[in-house]
Amino acid sequence: LITGSSRGIGKAIALELKKKGYEVIGTATSKKGIDSLSKQNISGLLLDLNSLDSIKNFNETIQSNHSDISILINNAGITQDNLVISMKRKEWMDIINIHLNGTFTISKKVLKFMLKKRWGRIINITSASASIGNRGQSNYAAAKSGVEAFSKSLSKEVGSRGITVNCLAPGYIDTDMTNSITLEQKKEINKLIPLNRFGKPEEIAKMVSFLVSEDGSYITGQTIHINGGLYM
Repeated sequence: LITGSSRGIGKAIALELKKKGYEVIGTATSKKGIDSLSKQNISGLLLDLNSLDSIKNFNETIQSNHSDISILINNAGITQDNLVISMKRKEWMDIINIHLNGTFTISKKVLKFMLKKRWGRIINITSASASIGNRGQSNYAAAKSGVEAFSKSLSKEVGSRGITVNCLAPGYIDTDMTNSITLEQKKEINKLIPLNRFGKPEEIAKMVSFLVSEDGSYITGQTIHINGGLYM
């Protein structure tokens, strides 16, 4: 199960795992997103992590039709950037609800299936912002930091049942979320990155593929940074 998988990093993860032979279920917030998944022969479910009704309907569908889930990638996310002095409460809460509360809610639901199997993989996609901060992203950085702390605690709760929990923290990745960055801005950002470029979604997907495999079975409670050296 990969949340937020109709575009960007989530889509790359879905395609990589499907290529490796996994049965993939993706989520999107709109019918357009579901249609995009269908074109890739990926089962799609509607899920808006900022809507309690949507979460309830999603959980019921999962319980009825997909209780064999053993791998969860919490990837769904948005940004609502603003300076703290100007940030509205809704901008703060939307980010906390989708990133932090959403990760808790979906993880708790799927964990029930994993615990019965005594095997599972949970990978939470966070951000370099959680470690270095970013002007105008106090809500996003706080939420992602919370996910990383949550993941460490959860890994200690479920490790004895054969379940690993890790985070991947991307830096600047070429997706629609970074499309608004101008060429000149990219040049300035690249000066901060030793590898002098933005990452590719596929580079995140490859690490996910490793972590969910048996080769990654002794890694848990970790945040793995994939950022070209932006943060070390």
